[in-house]
Amino acid sequence: MALKIGVDVDGVLADFKSGFTQAVRAVHGQDIGADDPASSWSDRLTNRELDAAWKHIGRSANWWTTLQAYEKPQVKRLYELSRERRWEVFFLTKRPATAGEPVQYQTQWWLEQQGFVMPSVLTVPGSRGELSNALRLDIVLDDQLINCVEVVSASTAKAILVLRSAADAAQRDHATARGIGTVARLEEAVDVLTRLEEVIEHRRGKLLRLTDWFKSDREDDALPPPQQRPSLDRR
Repeated sequence: MALKIGVDVDGVLADFKSGFTQAVRAVHGQDIGADDPASSWSDRLTNRELDAAWKHIGRSANWWTTLQAYEKPQVKRLYELSRERRWEVFFLTKRPATAGEPVQYQTQWWLEQQGFVMPSVLTVPGSRGELSNALRLDIVLDDQLINCVEVVSASTAKAILVLRSAADAAQRDHATARGIGTVARLEEAVDVLTRLEEVIEHRRGKLLRLTDWFKSDREDDALPPPQQRPSLDRR
């Protein structure tokens, strides 16, 4: 049976942090502690300053389409693998609305620009655990520890926490203690998916061990390019 995969967008695929920093600079004329990547925005800004940045984003037409991808080739690789191996991939987001197109459309448009054709985007503000259970997902990729904990607590899905900062050692240890895998890059996460597929047929659910996922060696054979639709040109 093919994998059913949930993929968070911001922090895993899209560089929301840089985009938000630009929004803060546009509103306040300053960066938000770029020299301190370990701190959160709530530590650097007052609630009023945060609200002002979010209002700026909300007034910006199709703001979500302007974000940069962390690893654009890996988004296309995920698409090609999903076509080859018949994976079902659901992109999950809690993005608030902005001016312009609906969030779902903006996210779909953005994903197509990165190479993932006809993406399935779910804009769900609730628990990732409940959603994973409802969709019967096998695995979820997310950059928030709390979301990963919800996934493994409320469903039989496994979770991979994407921690791009080396300063997140405490979160990494906490995740590992909860049975959550951790990676530093999307490329590593996609490698894990290919390994997981090889063992999940025989060991679905809670019996599947992390040691089965995080094995090295991935196939380097290039996949034949799928037939592409024309890129969307509307924002």
